[in-house]
Amino acid sequence: MKIAVSATGADLDATVDPRFGRCPFFMIVDADTMRFEAVPNVSQQSPSGAGIEAAQIIVSKGVEVVLTGNVGPNAYQALSAAGIQVITGVTGTVKEAVEKYKGGRVPHPSLLLPVMVWGLRTVCVGDVEDEVWVQAVG
Repeated sequence: MKIAVSATGADLDATVDPRFGRCPFFMIVDADTMRFEAVPNVSQQSPSGAGIEAAQIIVSKGVEVVLTGNVGPNAYQALSAAGIQVITGVTGTVKEAVEKYKGGRVPHPSLLLPVMVWGLRTVCVGDVEDEVWVQAVG
């Protein structure tokens, strides 16, 4: 399974960048082997549409899951339309984020409590192993 993580740098020790569309790199990680590809985010400096352009990069890489701090509604729609699961509220290093995901320490949308509607999606929160996670669903 390929997981994309928005990152501040080009290795597994890089911090998860809270900005999906404006992060410097996407780390494409094979969850089974932890082999990775650092993909520069060429849309980072776009005056507009950075999130959608970033989503197109991710879709082209055959990713199944995105781990990030936050993602805008247009990028979320593009990723969801491609069947990619988007998990927000992720912090720590890229390696930590992937390990948490692999260990089931990120919530499934059905375990989250809807707290507000933002654009075309519901923003939910959940508590998994004493960590609060936020995820956009629907």
